[in-house]
Amino acid sequence: MDPLTQYLEQHQEHFLRQLQDTLRIPSVSAQPQHKGDVRACAEHLVQHLTRIGLTRAEVVDTAGHPVVYGEWLGAPGAPTALIYGHYDVQPVEPLELWKTPPFEPVIADGKLIARGAADDKGQVHMHLAAIEAHLAVNGRLPINVKLVIEGEEEVGSEHLEQFLRSRRAGLDADVIVVSDTSMLGPDQPALTIALRGIVYTQIEVTGPARDLHSGQFGGAVQNPANALATIIAGLKDADGRITVPGMYDRVRELSAADRASMAGIPFDERDFLHESGAPEAFGEKGYSTLERISVRPTLDVNGIWGGYIGEGSKTVLPSFAAAKVSMRLVPDQDPEQIFQAFRDHVLRLAPPGVTVKVGDHHNAAPFLTSPDHPMIRAAERALKRAWPKPPAMLREGGSIPVMATFQKTHGLPSILMGFGLHDDQVHAPNEKFSLSSFHGGTRSCAYLYEELARPAAG
Repeated sequence: MDPLTQYLEQHQEHFLRQLQDTLRIPSVSAQPQHKGDVRACAEHLVQHLTRIGLTRAEVVDTAGHPVVYGEWLGAPGAPTALIYGHYDVQPVEPLELWKTPPFEPVIADGKLIARGAADDKGQVHMHLAAIEAHLAVNGRLPINVKLVIEGEEEVGSEHLEQFLRSRRAGLDADVIVVSDTSMLGPDQPALTIALRGIVYTQIEVTGPARDLHSGQFGGAVQNPANALATIIAGLKDADGRITVPGMYDRVRELSAADRASMAGIPFDERDFLHESGAPEAFGEKGYSTLERISVRPTLDVNGIWGGYIGEGSKTVLPSFAAAKVSMRLVPDQDPEQIFQAFRDHVLRLAPPGVTVKVGDHHNAAPFLTSPDHPMIRAAERALKRAWPKPPAMLREGGSIPVMATFQKTHGLPSILMGFGLHDDQVHAPNEKFSLSSFHGGTRSCAYLYEELARPAAG
């Protein structure tokens, strides 16, 4: 065992304790009552970066939550990696569904349970541990690193682009590295070469000036809840195809090579459905489950409300109803164009007698990179060193808004090397991160820095 790997193995508990310290900070970016906690987490990370040996570490204020920036540039002539992650986390509600307190990390059955364990504090700490190990063993890193750890990823990274543009010269690099994605299984690493984009909207339907007695007014005026149901029902057809005009006009069809690559992915539909708890697969007709969750656009209602939903009965005709609707986009769909088409379609579907408003909460463009880029090949070599199986090349169904931002501000090759699992319950109660993922991911990050320094990666 080489000295670097030996250090990583011997200090696993040390790295785990450092992660647990960060997990105890409730850095929920979406909730104003946690604004101070978000800043506290940023300051905690800066102290950690300084302690492990980075030569620069600072909290950078933005118009929203702060960004943590750190760097070590002591390898002249070697490539520079811009490493991105986020320290903010999702809200924990519904709290009653958590088996343990969400900000008191617990280890059980080889899993670390806490909000943010997998998304994304655990994956950020893999890089911090890898950096610490290189500096402790060798006194230096094989490459130069610049770290951007933001506090607004879970609310759309609204202020990150301004930060990246304002510091563009100081953020120059050769490759962007992001660990905020998944593996295919506990022993099956993966590199993500594509992400879907997103458009997140809210439909608001207003009818009468106040809630009305359903006996006195029912059948005589339009019910906003009924109108909303009509709109939502019209957004897809019976085959699961989205009815928004132009939705599929720019969808990139898979090449023969793409299909062959996807066919080689060890995707188990039965396990996938078991993890979801759904009784059967459903989606756009003519496509496999793997294609539906990776290379096809989607439209889903994420929440719906209006009228009386308390115990017992209250016979009212509500004055207002609303729904949150998100769409996942694929290359080469444009989020702004899709939102405009969606908004126009919703207004056409609206029955008379109500006023409808459609708002755009946030959006992000899709991301796609070449699996044959030398930087991707370096990551492939690192994963082969760290895991018993070679990595799969994945097209992820989720969205990382910053990837589209990096494409605009930097235009660099990007390595998406993540270690979450599909049953990590990210964004849900009882989020967890497997210890095998954390420690294996730490080795992978440490090896990645070495592989990026090799001439073959240039």
